[in-house]
Order: sequence, then structure tokens, then C-alpha cells
Amino acid sequence: MVLQIANLDPRLIRRDRIGEALAWGRAHRRELAILAVLVVALLGFAALRAILAEVRLKEVRAALHAIPQIQIVAALALTALSYLSLTLSEALSLRAIGIRLPWRTAALASFTSYAISHNFGLTLLTGGSARYRVYASAGLDLGAVARVGLLSSAAFWGALLGVAAVALLSGGAPVDIAGAVIPAFAGQVVAVAVLALLALLFIVRLRGVEQVGVGRFTLPIPPAATMAAQLGVAAFDLAASSAALFVLLPEATPQTIGLFFLAYAVAVSVAAASHVPGGIGVFEAIILAITPASNGGVFAALLLYRLIYYVLPLIVAAALLASVEGHRLRRPIAMGLSLAERSARYLAPPLIGLLVFTGGLILLISGALPAVHWRIHWLAHIVPLPFVEASHFAASLAGTALLLVAPAISARMRSGFLAARLLLAGGIVFSLLKGFDYEEATLLGVIAVILQYCRPAFYRRAGILDAPLQRTWLAAAAIAIGLSLWAGFFAYKHVAYHDDLWWAFAWKGNAPRFLRASMGAAVLLGAVACWRLLSAPIRPIGNMVLPLQVADTALALSSRADAALALTGDKQFLIAASGAAYLMYRVRGRTWVVMGDPVGAFADWSELVWQIRARCDAAHGRLCFYQASNELLPLLIEMGLQVMKYGDEAQVDLASFTLEGPASKSLRHSTRKAESAGLTFEIIPAAAVPAIVPQLRAVSDAWLGDKGGHEKCFSIGRFDPVYLARFDCAVLRQEGRIIAFANIWTTRNRAELSVDLMRHWPDTPYGTMDLLFVRLMQWGAANGYARFNLGMAPLSGLNGRRLAPLWSRIGHAIYGHGEALYGFSGLRSFKAKFQPIWVPRYVATMPGLATPWAMINLVGLIGG
Repeated sequence: MVLQIANLDPRLIRRDRIGEALAWGRAHRRELAILAVLVVALLGFAALRAILAEVRLKEVRAALHAIPQIQIVAALALTALSYLSLTLSEALSLRAIGIRLPWRTAALASFTSYAISHNFGLTLLTGGSARYRVYASAGLDLGAVARVGLLSSAAFWGALLGVAAVALLSGGAPVDIAGAVIPAFAGQVVAVAVLALLALLFIVRLRGVEQVGVGRFTLPIPPAATMAAQLGVAAFDLAASSAALFVLLPEATPQTIGLFFLAYAVAVSVAAASHVPGGIGVFEAIILAITPASNGGVFAALLLYRLIYYVLPLIVAAALLASVEGHRLRRPIAMGLSLAERSARYLAPPLIGLLVFTGGLILLISGALPAVHWRIHWLAHIVPLPFVEASHFAASLAGTALLLVAPAISARMRSGFLAARLLLAGGIVFSLLKGFDYEEATLLGVIAVILQYCRPAFYRRAGILDAPLQRTWLAAAAIAIGLSLWAGFFAYKHVAYHDDLWWAFAWKGNAPRFLRASMGAAVLLGAVACWRLLSAPIRPIGNMVLPLQVADTALALSSRADAALALTGDKQFLIAASGAAYLMYRVRGRTWVVMGDPVGAFADWSELVWQIRARCDAAHGRLCFYQASNELLPLLIEMGLQVMKYGDEAQVDLASFTLEGPASKSLRHSTRKAESAGLTFEIIPAAAVPAIVPQLRAVSDAWLGDKGGHEKCFSIGRFDPVYLARFDCAVLRQEGRIIAFANIWTTRNRAELSVDLMRHWPDTPYGTMDLLFVRLMQWGAANGYARFNLGMAPLSGLNGRRLAPLWSRIGHAIYGHGEALYGFSGLRSFKAKFQPIWVPRYVATMPGLATPWAMINLVGLIGG
């Protein structure tokens, strides 16, 4: 072995290692992406620290107080103009894809999506989700919403590049970025190239190219006039948003506008590409690196700008939607909901969750900064020092807890609401006791009022630890604590750090208080993160074992043979109060997948369906009904689920089944061939099945090996001797050896007969399975069964026309072109030989973005 390894080509070893590394990277790409965002955020904070090395906190505070009120009012007005122009850009994007909606709809979608994405980055996941909620309430599908978002983004980036190019051309001087000088000629070449690309886009549109696309997804290229209007509106937005910062800068003059806008364009681009929430740290570092002004004054302007342009619109959006949602929840039942009410129902809790997160961030940053001298001096005459020390530490812990509670607010958890309300109230008290910080106490009070007004929206009874605290939330919380650490080290850069600081308690001991509070916040976040990352996401809910009496009663009333899936041992159950019906399901990820219809008394179906709906909603899950029948459709529609046809089920009428006639010619031929090969059919009673399990296992293992797969579950049974011993078994023998088998499902009222596991040796004679089914159907007809269920033909019978729903068109395409993956059409052709009646079966999921995630979890669950 040593010699073989030594003789291997080193290039092959390197190639294998590279392949392994790439595979590992693909498997952990989400964790790596989050780590990359954290690294970029740390680099931004480090760059800010280096740039502001000579700046003191007292200089920043003095610069903030020196900004005239008229300039603050101008920044507020320009911010309003910027967000207004974004709504116009949204309306133009709607027009470009041929959709006419009222301006107020576009305004609501635009304002809420940008208020979120500006603060928390990841535009597609944050702002894109908010945009979808509004437009889905207005009747748009996911494809149309994606086109609107892409066109708005394209207009923004086109305008940003275009205006930056004009700024480069008009400057005519080298650009200095933190000591790195870009020659004027190089900047002008880049500017000309950018303008040429924009001009080329207009030329392409004028020459008749109306859309671009990948696969079936197409994106229209707006007419030249509409495109020019979009770029103009986006340019106005950039002018207003950048001017809102420019008017706050010290030493701002008309001569510096060009260079400033170039710095602003670069900062916005890099901050967006970094995916750091709000570009915090990254945006400020780039502006400070390029802008030729005193860093203390510029940094003060940047802090005020972030409050005006980022935080204030988020508070306004949350307050607006919370007021609409709170009003809706307090009204008597109305005939219908307005668009704003339908949108607020989905958006208000996430926005309030983001506000709660912001409240936690405020407490952390405040705890990192020194108290105002006169306020702490005033408190010294009223409150003992231990109260101040304890309040300062408690405020930072409350801030960290608010960061962690925010996901529970977004998930409508009652426990999260109660915890956030208590933490906000405590934060207000701690803010006043630690330094009489009435400004932050007022902000926390506003958030608490908004939260309290929407109290009825938080109805889910799951525990706070069941909230979906995802890695992205933990990363955002880590960045928030990192920001507070940066603020503290910036404020106390003159302090000589040593071990004794941890135990220094004094009225002027701001730095020791910061260290203790930061340590407490970091330990709390680390402990919760470790616990949540190592714990299971969702606990099982429901009966894991079906009581024998319930099973006996419900199965006796069922006319569906697949009710026997309750005996596979891989499901959970909800049982009706009468004990005459049950519903079987399983949780995977956040998706609750219900298998088929409820089993048992039809009168209990509504109770069971609404019960699973309530439990799933309380656990913040996604509900999915799999292989639902026509009888269940009214209840699914009543619950507001999105119903999609999954395929057709083949049911053979045993009373009319025959091998006579031209339609059965192929069956007669195949069964005769199988019989001529010496195959014989036999029904093995359930009591005798354990004796033949070794032979059945050999058949099963050979069948699985030939298919190159593994056992499936949930919608079919596994090869389990205990499970197989519950049923009679149909076998085919050749010279006494079992070469094929199928366990038999029956209903007690003899309404239906079916099979579950169907397996055979790979080298069985032609017509083996045809013979097995034919003999089973003849046996069933002789024993009084009404029909034989051949099972599903997935994705068959779906409509692929242009006006059909998206799911139907996708399924139709897979059915037509996915034969190599599954054999969809071949499976239907096999079952069609028995002249069945095709009965539709459905999948029903929560509407919107929950659908694709539910389908992914469903496939994973069925695939084992």
C-alpha cells in the first residue's frame, strides 16, 4: 500500500483534494456565505477604526450638535423625495411588464420593501419578500413580482453607473481613495465604457429586441421612452438620497458635489455587494476614505444620515402597517379586506420583529458609549452607584435578548410578544437609571407602543424557544454586538486596558461598565447560539402510535385501501374526539405533510383538518396535504390553501374487468408468456407470511440493487417483516421459488383492493408483473371487491397550455421530458393496459413562497 501511494501522480492527488474541497464548499455554502458576511463586517469595522484613529468621541458629539436644524430639515425632506421617487420607479416597472395597478399599491410595496432592505440587506430575501406579500395580495404571481423587482433593480444600477460616469467625466482630476490614486484618464475611460453600455441597451431595444430570458423565465426590455423614464427617476432618487447626506456634511460646497457623489456611488455599490446588514461599517468606511473633509464632522453626518435615511423610514413603515393591522384585528368581522389590510396581515409582524431587533441594537450601542457627564452627575444625587452599575449591565443583556426574541415576534409567537414587551419595559427603566438616556427610552417606548397595539396578531401558543432562530438572525445579532464593541473601543481609545478595569466601580467608570456589559452580551449570545445550533428545530407533536381501538373503528369505515399506511410506523396521528377517525402526517423541517385524506367517519374530517391547520400554524410550520382526493377539496379551499393537481390515480372497476376483447390483447399476450415460463400465482395468508420472509427479503434486496436506490417511505411501506406480517401477500413462483411478491391492502367493506410493496427478481420472465396484477384483480372480483387501485401516475394529466398555472406547466414539462429521471409516461402506459378510470389527486400547500419549500421537504420526506 505504501508503494502504491508513493507512485501516485501528485497532480492527481492535488486534483482529488481540490474536488473534495469543492464538494465540501458546496455542502456548506450557506455557512460559508454567513461567515463571509461576518468577515466583511469585521473588515469594515477595522477600516473605520483605522480611518478614525485620530478622532475622539467628544469631537463627534460636538459636530452633531453643530449641525444646523435647517440642514436636518432639508435631509428629512430629501429622504422623503428619495422614497417617493422609488415608488414612481416601482410603478414604471409594473407598466413595463404590462400590469396596471393603482399607484398606492406600488407605493406600499416599494416603501415597505426598501425600508426593510436598506436596513438589513439581502434584498431578495428581505425587501423581495415584502414586495411579494403586497403584490400577491393584489393578485400577482411570483414570476411577475420577480420581474418587477429585477426591472427596478436594473434601473437603479443603471442610473448609479450612469451618474457616476458623468461625475468621473466632469471631475477631470485624479481620485484619491485612502491613499490609492486613480488617474483621471483611467476614470474617464471607465466612464465612457459605462455610458456606451447604457447607450447599447437603448440601441438593442430600438432594433426590436423586446425581452431577454433564461429558459422559460423572460424579462421584458421596456420601450425606450419607459426605460429613459425609469433611469431618470432612479437618477433623481440617487440625487435625493445622496443630497440628504451631502447637506449634513461640514465644509460641503458645490465644487465638491462631483467627488462626493462618486464616493457615494462606490459606497452604495460595495455595501450592497457585501450583504452586510444595511452596509453598516462598510458604507461609512468608504465615504470617510474618499471624502476630503474632517473625519469627525463627516462621521457625525454619517451617523445622523443613518438615523434619518435608514432607521426613521423603518419605524414609519412598521408604525403604518402595525396601525392597519391593529385596526383590522379590532374590527368586527367585515365582508372583505383592503389591499393594505391584506398586506399588513403578512408584513406587520416581520416589521415589528425588525423594530424589536433595532431596539436591542440601540440598547447595546448606548451601553457601549459613555454617559453624558451632567446626566450622570445628576443621577449621583438620586440613585446609588450599584443601581447604575446593575442597570447598565442589565440594559446590555436586555438588548441582546431583544435581538434573540425578534424572530419569535416575526413568527407571531405569543411568548415572544410577552418577552419583548417585558424586555422593552425593562430597557426603558434601565436606560433612565444608567445615564438618564431619555432619547433611547423614548425610542424604546415607541417600539413598545407599536408592539402593544398589534397584540392580537401574536396568537401562536408555541414556546419562545420554538421560534425559527435561523443562522441569518444569529449572524445579524453577532454583527450588532460587533458594532457595539467597535463603538465602545472607539469611545475609549484613550483608556489603557488592564485586568483591574473589570473590577473598577465608580461614577466615572464608563470603560469598565462597557467591558462588563459587552462580556455579558457576548456570553449570552454565544450560549443561545450554541444551544440552538445543536438542538432539534421542531419537536414531534401528536400521537406516535395509533390506538388499536381507533385504528379498528376508522379502518372499518374507510373505503380507501391506502389507509393501511397508518401501520408503517413512520407517521404521527391526530385523532378525532369521537375516536372514529384519524389523520396521519409527519413533520420535516418546517413542513407538516399530511398523507392523503383523513381516515374514518367523514363527519370528523373537518375537525381533523382544522386541528392540523391550527397546530401547524401555532408551530410556525408550512402545511402540505399530499395525494388529497376530490372529497377533501372543499375543506382545503375553505382553509385558503393553494391546491395543485399532482397526477392521476388508476382505479380498475373489477365488475367489468376482463381479458376478452381487442383492448386487452396485450395483457392476454403477456400473461400467456408468463404462464408458459412456468409462473404460478398464490395468495399467502398473513399468518404464514413470517415463514417466507427470508425468500421475500432476497427478492426485495435484488430489486433494490437493480434499481440502484434505497427504501422510500411515508407514501409507501418499507420492507419490514413486522409490517409485512400484517397483510396477505400475493406471490409468483417459478419452480417453487418466489420470484415476485406484493403485499395486499384491502378495505373491510370490500370497496377497494390494492398493493403496497411490489418487487421481483431483475431477471424475471416477460409479463411477470402483468400476470401478478391480472390474477390479483380476478381474485378480488371473485371475493366481492369493487375496485382495484393501481396507484398514482405522478404528474400525468397536467395541462401545459400557456394560460395554465405555473405548477401545471412545470409538471407537464417534467412529465414530457423527464422520462430518464423517473419514467413518468412509462408508468402511466403500464397502468393504462388495465383500462382504469383515472381519478385526479392533489397537493395543497400554503400559498406564496411557502410552496416551493414545502415541495422540497415533501420530496425529501418521500425519498427517505
